[in-house]
Amino acid sequence: MAGSPTARRRRLSIELKKLRETSTLTCAQVGAALDWSGSKVNRMETGSGRIQPSDIDALCRFYGTSDELREFLKSLARQAKVRGWWQTHGAGVPEWFNIYIGLEQDASTFRQYQCELVPGLMQTDVYASELHKTGAHMSAEDITKAVQVRMERQAMLRRSDAPDAWFVVNEGALRHVIGDRALMREQLERVREAADLPTVTLQVLPFDSGTYPATGSFTLLGFPAPEDPDLVYRDGITDAMYLEGEHHVREYTKAFDGLRAAASSPQRSNQLIESILKDYAR
Repeated sequence: MAGSPTARRRRLSIELKKLRETSTLTCAQVGAALDWSGSKVNRMETGSGRIQPSDIDALCRFYGTSDELREFLKSLARQAKVRGWWQTHGAGVPEWFNIYIGLEQDASTFRQYQCELVPGLMQTDVYASELHKTGAHMSAEDITKAVQVRMERQAMLRRSDAPDAWFVVNEGALRHVIGDRALMREQLERVREAADLPTVTLQVLPFDSGTYPATGSFTLLGFPAPEDPDLVYRDGITDAMYLEGEHHVREYTKAFDGLRAAASSPQRSNQLIESILKDYAR
């Protein structure tokens, strides 16, 4: 069973939708049979609201599932109510990003392209703090909380069951000075350390790489259970997109493969980072 409350809620929604589609009924038809609204059934299948174990029990009895499946889904509903460690930081973590962290913590594969900034899982606390001070209109307390969450997220790369993580980072993100040159020198040393982790692969997309898929930053998350499909994550200033359809995942996977092909090899990327580090040391 997936570990985070977010992943459990997602798995539960997937299983409920699968049961309804197998029954060839619409949300409205299921709702009418249970004296519910069709929108309630839809919310349960999209994970947009909390699901009570009693509702799961009613649905499973209506669909005629086995006792084992009914108890499994009720267990998912109960455990989906548990708060993740990152949800204790209040306004330091927006609600839409809470969802992403929960999924990130359960990913078995992690593929990310960053075109403007150093990946969050490689940032120093000082670099992250500088980013949060710009344009976010956050209080000093909330900035501290947000940075703390980012630092705690990085532990996933050092776990015994760390995901297979692959990063492609545009050279511009490494040369863009956040704070000052001393801060950037420390930041690139952190990037170099992260790239040395056994489950991490880092490639730099150099300025002279020619044409490549121009997509903007994005993350592809894969999960260990075949029942949990891969998804694409893209965020903005006030919200985020979660793309789960096969078409979306396939096209972003192609884009990432194109970026990997255009980027320097991990060895040459390390040499480029060393060169930029020397520039910052002057």
